[in-house]
Amino acid sequence: MAYSNRFGRRPMEVASKSSHSHIIRDPDVQDFLNHCELPKEAVDVDLPSDQLVDFIPPDKNPIKHVITIDGGYTEVAVRTQFPSSTMCFFQFGALVFSLDDLVEIEQSKFIDPSDMAKLKKIQRLKLALPVRHIKFANEPTLTHSVRRSLWSFFSKDIDGTSLADTLRWLIFEEFLPKPSEEWRLASCPHCAARNVLLSRKEMMVGNSVSCPGCSGQIFVSDVLRLHEAIDDELGAGGILGYVTTALEQIILSHMIRLVLQSKPDILKQLLFIKDGPLGFFGQTANLHKPMRKLVTFLFATHDLYLVGLEKSGSFVEHAHEVRKLLKPGKVLLLDDDYVYRYILPGKAPQEAYGSTSYYGNKLVFHDRRGGTHVATVAAITRKKTASIADYTNLAVLLLNIELLRCDMYDNALMPVALANKLVSLANHPSSKILQKFAIGSVASGN
Repeated sequence: MAYSNRFGRRPMEVASKSSHSHIIRDPDVQDFLNHCELPKEAVDVDLPSDQLVDFIPPDKNPIKHVITIDGGYTEVAVRTQFPSSTMCFFQFGALVFSLDDLVEIEQSKFIDPSDMAKLKKIQRLKLALPVRHIKFANEPTLTHSVRRSLWSFFSKDIDGTSLADTLRWLIFEEFLPKPSEEWRLASCPHCAARNVLLSRKEMMVGNSVSCPGCSGQIFVSDVLRLHEAIDDELGAGGILGYVTTALEQIILSHMIRLVLQSKPDILKQLLFIKDGPLGFFGQTANLHKPMRKLVTFLFATHDLYLVGLEKSGSFVEHAHEVRKLLKPGKVLLLDDDYVYRYILPGKAPQEAYGSTSYYGNKLVFHDRRGGTHVATVAAITRKKTASIADYTNLAVLLLNIELLRCDMYDNALMPVALANKLVSLANHPSSKILQKFAIGSVASGN
């Protein structure tokens, strides 16, 4: 790393303009590059006929309402001079609208603003996290400041309950007739003790327990294990993506829990759409286990229409490559052999792809209007092979993906596009405004 020009009296050290030659001539580097493989292009792809399925629309569409979950964040500098300090602002939303309202708008010659308002019934949840060289006054470190901020977010009252209640309900599987009575936390955020046993009975009071080793307070939000990925010196930048995907799905669980408590019969009329795949990743990956249990329970006792739709990433890029090979109305089921042959270069491991993080199965859908979608369908099992039987309620899900498609963006769906518009935070002017807000608030001690 070069020396910087901090005081302005001496020049900044400039990188060498000839050192690249040593890398180019290195035989080990050359040998490594000669053995690298790239993902295959469409001309090299042979679509397996046993994984191509025709989309056959159902006779009746049971869906009456659509709930879309999305989140966004922006990181801003609160202080730019050394030591620089940054914060991150998150916004999550659950967009709810009636399918009949959307059909009515599509059939109208003119769209009234009041009609569009029907599609924008959204509940926003906001979160601020310290990222680098910021801490709460009463917390010893950045790590504990992040924990405290997350705990405050989870503890907020939402219609008489909280996300903390929902997270406890999820991890202890309280939706089952016989809930689980314990959860193993990989490490205590205070003393780093391993495999800390969290008791449901103790957690029922205040959604927190004391560590049996150090007596430090462990919040239910600590099961996300984000404290393990924070470095008090380098910051919490590595957890921001995990925070977004995990909280989106906890909010999804919260919506399902509220429906189960109030009107469980309408679950058969609800379509849940998550922006992104159905899975927990990184430090939060263990949460896919109780989520899969919840999916299994709902399929057995009520019904569940849940799909995750991806807008970017390796699978989306591959779907764009092979769309010319897929006829309209065709579904490509993705098994391990296909994934590791064409999308993720490498040899398939012994366990099924995504078995430690996903609670759904992936597919590529080329709809009859020409759109191509990468979807994760909520599923009971994750196998190395792909079978149509593993994609529950597939026909209904694909029908509504077609119905909800819009031409705002390539392969866009109306609820996903609207939800993103209503919760996303643009670099300009949102991040600039939030930066001024944060600087003023922190400087004034508010």
